[in-house]
Amino acid sequence: MRRAERALLLACFAVLAGCASGKHDTDNPDWAQSGMPPPPKRSEADREWEESAAPPAPKFEEKRLVPIAMPPYMSLTFGVDPQTIAITPEGIVRYVVVASNKNGGAVNAFYEGVRCSTSEAKTYARYSGGAWQDVEKPEWKRFYDLNSRYTKALSEQGLCRGNAPRASVGEMLRNIQNPVREVQ
Repeated sequence: MRRAERALLLACFAVLAGCASGKHDTDNPDWAQSGMPPPPKRSEADREWEESAAPPAPKFEEKRLVPIAMPPYMSLTFGVDPQTIAITPEGIVRYVVVASNKNGGAVNAFYEGVRCSTSEAKTYARYSGGAWQDVEKPEWKRFYDLNSRYTKALSEQGLCRGNAPRASVGEMLRNIQNPVREVQ
């Protein structure tokens, strides 16, 4: 009996060693048995995404601001100037958002872009003291890595629909003014 067990054990090792060596057929629908998924299929349409150059920060007016719904405990109010919202061909929504304290007074603005497909935002310029200051090296950051909540709120309330920008600026404004929870 002992000899039979050894022979069976050696046969198992030989089979396992044979499976570990050699190439796996990734076109085989049973690729999962090999432990590795097939490589992604790439086509000409899969070229790398590239952002178009951002124009200088547009002028904004406080009297045109459409408020962004924020939690009541926030000490600042936020609004977006509808005339600054633009959708680029590569799917970025650019806009100017204005922050002010609830008592009036200090006003700061941000020229930003949102990429709905990746839930990321980028700040191109900041407005303070009556002048725009360009961000030296603007970079994309995930909504959850931002220090502010207004960008995510603005995206969810009106700029994005799932992983894509809404069809038009008019549709964005209607949703910002009357945020609706959508089933996605």
